[in-house]
Amino acid sequence: MNVRIEAYKIIQKVLSKNIFSDKLLKHMTKKLKAADKNAHLLYFLVKGVIKMHKNLEYIASLHTDDKKYAKTDKNVKYLIYLGLYQMIYSDNIPDYAAINETVEIAKKKFNKGIAHFVNAVLRSYQRKPELSYPKDKVKNLAYKYSFKEDQIKTWLSYWGEENTTILCKYFNQVPKLHIRVNNLKTNIEEIIKYFNDNKISFKKSDLVSNILISDEARKILNCSAFQDGLFSIQDSSAALVVELMSPQIDESILDLFAAPGGKSTYCAEIMENSGEIISVDKFPYKIKKLKKSVHKLGLRNIQMNAIDAFEFGPVAPAYDRVLLDVPCTGWGVFQRKSELRWQAHQKIKELQKIQRHALSRGAKFVRPGGFLIYSTCTLNRRENEDMIEYFLEKHKDFKLVPAENYIPRKCTANGYLKTLPFKDNMDGAFAAKLQKDKGV
Repeated sequence: MNVRIEAYKIIQKVLSKNIFSDKLLKHMTKKLKAADKNAHLLYFLVKGVIKMHKNLEYIASLHTDDKKYAKTDKNVKYLIYLGLYQMIYSDNIPDYAAINETVEIAKKKFNKGIAHFVNAVLRSYQRKPELSYPKDKVKNLAYKYSFKEDQIKTWLSYWGEENTTILCKYFNQVPKLHIRVNNLKTNIEEIIKYFNDNKISFKKSDLVSNILISDEARKILNCSAFQDGLFSIQDSSAALVVELMSPQIDESILDLFAAPGGKSTYCAEIMENSGEIISVDKFPYKIKKLKKSVHKLGLRNIQMNAIDAFEFGPVAPAYDRVLLDVPCTGWGVFQRKSELRWQAHQKIKELQKIQRHALSRGAKFVRPGGFLIYSTCTLNRRENEDMIEYFLEKHKDFKLVPAENYIPRKCTANGYLKTLPFKDNMDGAFAAKLQKDKGV
């Protein structure tokens, strides 16, 4: 089993069909481990090429004829990207190995003519690796850091050139693991001792009290403490949404877009297994995963429902808190989900319709005096601030509750939870806490 060929197959599927790589990687990793092959190399190549493919496309175009490259089959281009990525971004793979292995794949998958073309492009880069990017600000950042040009334009309008550059660099780094301690089974001091005893490097979050951050993902995911449910994997930004939500003992909570379930399980831990949490998601396989997490973490107050959020009922104002972690463009998680940079089907107008519908429907489940929490993992104001302003204009019986009353002020803006990767070193997230009038 050739790891590079398997990486190439996954890259083809992800970039051609707009699908996520994680499921494909998980399936192939099991096979590679069984065959005693390097699964880490598979992850490195797949995630790297997907993330940097616009940058790699630009570099490849500099080392061949423009007209010929424009007509080149996209599957041949993907193979060139695979070779270039190893040459540019790997300190452990010699150029000769990257070139030879890529050319061999070209021979197997295509023909000698294509193999000669691939070899010529890669050796041209090897001879002249110096790069210059366009002077135009948008194109420069888009090609250098591998993002769509319209994405860069939006970010420049939001934050300017310096912060946009920092944001691009952040998204291209290897993500760190954020570990949320399960206080029902242990405490942060015991986990710190466990990590120290097992020589796992980490640091404490300065924004979330029971979060530790580490760059030793493989050690942590394979350790017994994780398998025993002493902690979960959850980004600090997602934990802050729950802390803004501020669930209380014995409350009734509805989580309408629950999967993968990190917010539901954190609510359950804070509530010390009291009250009830109704977790709803339309995908049965995601609910199945959530059930496993609930069992592992020792949680007893979560009821799970595999049903579309827009069909869940009966609709009645019966819940103390309703969480809407809605589908969004995911601009805040580009570091961990590289595919989202390129997925053309993620149309904002369609998502906005879903988000508006979710807010309107979710509001109907909130009891008088209760709370509606709207959250996304995007940096797009059209899905965030604009959405809440629209909702409040239509629903005069709700008001915004200042986020700074619940979470560190550093992570707030204009009453909202708002984390920015280039400022907060975590995923980008947005959340608004809205309270319904108590009525008469």
